[in-house]
Amino acid sequence: MKTSRYAISRQKACKQCSNAKARCDRNAGSCVRCTRRGLCCTYPQAISSPNSAQNNDVEEQIYGPVPSSADALPSPGSEQPAKGGSEGPGDGSTQSMMDNCSVISSSSTVTKGPVSRYPELNATTRTGMEALDFSSLGLACPINADDISNRWLNAYVHVPRQTIKEYPPTVTAFIFRILKSYAARTVHGSGVVPFVHSSQMMALSAGSPLSTCLSLVRTCEKPFPCSEGVAASVLQREMNKIYELQGSYDDMTLLAAFQAYLVYSMVLFFWLNQGGNPFLRQAMMNLQELACSSSRRGLMCIAEQKRDRPRWEAWIVAEAKRRTLFTMYLFDSVLSAQDGLPTFLGTELRGLPAPAQKALWQAESRYDWEWAYNLHLADWTEGGLNIDELWPIPAHLDEAGIAERRRRVDQWLESVDEFGTTIYAVTSCTHGG
Repeated sequence: MKTSRYAISRQKACKQCSNAKARCDRNAGSCVRCTRRGLCCTYPQAISSPNSAQNNDVEEQIYGPVPSSADALPSPGSEQPAKGGSEGPGDGSTQSMMDNCSVISSSSTVTKGPVSRYPELNATTRTGMEALDFSSLGLACPINADDISNRWLNAYVHVPRQTIKEYPPTVTAFIFRILKSYAARTVHGSGVVPFVHSSQMMALSAGSPLSTCLSLVRTCEKPFPCSEGVAASVLQREMNKIYELQGSYDDMTLLAAFQAYLVYSMVLFFWLNQGGNPFLRQAMMNLQELACSSSRRGLMCIAEQKRDRPRWEAWIVAEAKRRTLFTMYLFDSVLSAQDGLPTFLGTELRGLPAPAQKALWQAESRYDWEWAYNLHLADWTEGGLNIDELWPIPAHLDEAGIAERRRRVDQWLESVDEFGTTIYAVTSCTHGG
């Protein structure tokens, strides 16, 4: 039967872009749109053409064999039956999972196989993407970063200037469910968490702590029965490695390590049921120390402080750090609530910008971002909203001051993304205003 001349030409977009009715550049492996959003990019199966077999061979050489379902990451051991035909503890299934996890966590590079087909791990091989320079960022730390690393002491040592946050049970439950969704998103590989910028995914090297994290946590999606402890031990080993090497990281790698350590911690708690594990308490102290180290290297662009437009790369790093920091504080409140400990207002973060507007965080090119930032400067001539403007209204503010603060918050809410809305929901339901 003669192949229709429209058989291939009609396949203009991948499945994700086609469903969204968005333009697709059909990059090999993953289009730019899917890569930026951390989505699994797959194309409709074309009618065979003379070159199709050759193209498949080349793709397999680059990305490894294609799994039977391109939309799902194979679970550990799914391609081979467990030894002895049993899936219980003590048989080959547990060792098989350990072997699968060890291959990813111990290797410095991930270059082939089903996991490497995911865009987060292959982003640096794509073409047609704008080159970003993350050197000479020009960042400053406007807060005392040491207070971040000492935050865990607040529950045990009385500090007069610390204020306890009276979280209603419904707010605690809301934070729990939101952070649980972040953990599930990374385990399923269904998208990028809102504190990791899309450009970070494109700049990931195979040995990056975040690259290793995104591949390793996916092995936890369908652990063998009674093997959650084995999966947890693998993640804990990688977390210990990150903590030990933190002093050798440059600024971008340290940010990736901070983000990866937070993702590991949330997966342990929400996905692998390690809430009662003492390791998680120590991990929270280590996480706050990583946050402190990353914050010392800058949480704001110097240009931001001067109300000028910074370099896109500098802003990306500063905003990603702040979002990761805010997420860590939310996670800390969940762990404190579980242990029956009080949660304190993060006064050490006073003066940091609140989460940026959606147009800035999701800008897909330098031109789009600079255009959005110019509008931001025009709209916020007196300076953007700070995170502490979402906290309890100070007693010294008069009615005019209260009205002005509410106006600024309303203006900020007009353009924030889902992460900003989450932060507002937590602060508003806790503090009012």
